[in-house]
Amino acid sequence: MKVGVLALQGDFIEHKHILENLDVEVIEVRLPQHLIHLDGLIIPGGESTTIGKLAVEYGLMDPLKQFGKDKAIWGTCAGAIFLSKDVHRKQPLLGLMDITIERNAFGRQVASFETDLEVPALEVVSPGGGLYHAVFIRAPLIKSVQKEARVLATLPDRSIVAAQQRKLLVTSFHPELTSDDRFHQYFLSLAGQ
Repeated sequence: MKVGVLALQGDFIEHKHILENLDVEVIEVRLPQHLIHLDGLIIPGGESTTIGKLAVEYGLMDPLKQFGKDKAIWGTCAGAIFLSKDVHRKQPLLGLMDITIERNAFGRQVASFETDLEVPALEVVSPGGGLYHAVFIRAPLIKSVQKEARVLATLPDRSIVAAQQRKLLVTSFHPELTSDDRFHQYFLSLAGQ
């Protein structure tokens, strides 16, 4: 399997290391031609406006939209924002997922937190794996899911923090900052479909 990590800005190296530990060939994607022959793509956390502006600058917007029509894409934190259809402000978005996102919903950097989540979908890759420890850093909130999108995980107050639409996956948190690779395994299962 060959998976790309969008390497324009953000914490792409951490995703790359986890994928390599899972024996996946990883390509750092910076130009449209880097998408050729990939089975999936991860859009990392970072700053969504910057990622969007750089994607426009490097001619990646249309190729990424085409890629996401039938290939797996996973957006973490800023990547989730970039995949969404609506963030209630003007910025470049791929608009591939039928979700609305609120940026920095939990506050500033000092309001970052960690918590354990129930994520039943991870049973596919790790039966009986238990709760998932999630790291939230200036995290967005998935305000709503529409049409084909479905909720994968919520906080105790029912705030949505992970969702999926066919082969598209988003998490408000940063699985690449933990030693638990179950979300990466789950994404690889989508990419292999």
